[in-house]
Amino acid sequence: MSYRLEHLEELEAESIFVLREAFAQFENPCILFSGGKDSIVVTHLAVKAFYPAKIPFPLVHIDTGHNFDETIAFRDELVQKIGAQLVIGSVQEAIDNGLAQDEKGVHATRNTAQIPTLIDTIEKNQFDAAMGGARRDEEKARAKERFFSHRDDFGQWDPKNQRPELWNLFNGKKKFGEHFRVFPISNWTEMDIWEYIKKEKIALPSLYFSHEREVIRRGGTILANSPFITLKPNEKVTTEIVRFRTIGDLTITGAVESEASTLDHIIAEVAAARETERGNRADDQRSEAAMEERKKEGYF
Repeated sequence: MSYRLEHLEELEAESIFVLREAFAQFENPCILFSGGKDSIVVTHLAVKAFYPAKIPFPLVHIDTGHNFDETIAFRDELVQKIGAQLVIGSVQEAIDNGLAQDEKGVHATRNTAQIPTLIDTIEKNQFDAAMGGARRDEEKARAKERFFSHRDDFGQWDPKNQRPELWNLFNGKKKFGEHFRVFPISNWTEMDIWEYIKKEKIALPSLYFSHEREVIRRGGTILANSPFITLKPNEKVTTEIVRFRTIGDLTITGAVESEASTLDHIIAEVAAARETERGNRADDQRSEAAMEERKKEGYF
């Protein structure tokens, strides 16, 4: 057995342990499911962790209303395939009810509006743990997270008040109204994810593979053309060969020029990359500490 396969098996075992530990410690956990590769891998790990039973908790999708059609189609097919319960938190509904605000202008995004929508969805369903696919190598704010990440009764995160996790001992104790975010794949890298997807033959949305798409170039970011984006006077729509390294809201998710149409091609491309997959996310470019500020307010 090669070193890489042993490495992936160790990561898989660690993540399954975290998933089972979360299920044992919390009364009403869920998986935060974006339709991206990381949340898909977490869901796959959960299927393995509790097989032959079905996943004993729902998948929660915070729907911005500005999604890729491919993401929603994949989400619905996966939920049906594994027999999971799906809970949808609607950003549009939160805006209509005055819980969130819709940004205006050419740089408008619903990324911030996801925060109150997510917190409201957690509160309404009384989830005490929300498990997600964040990895420490993605972004410096996420590198500060523990496997069990405490949130106060306002859903806020304090990076200076993280609990120690020595010898894989996790402290899930909380006060009434508080909850945890749990990150089973914290120690994985983007390369680990792609090699594991290949090893396990995990299906993915077609967005991750090279395809022809209408795009707009804005400030070094390639955005998919959509009715949700307002063009600047000097911008034009072009058709290019691209793929996405990360998937989120249409208005902020940057594509990369690529002809990688297979997993082997993507793995080779990731190995040569000198920028993380979030490097061209428009939301992360708003400020140097954009991610950390959103996380403190309750963002995933």
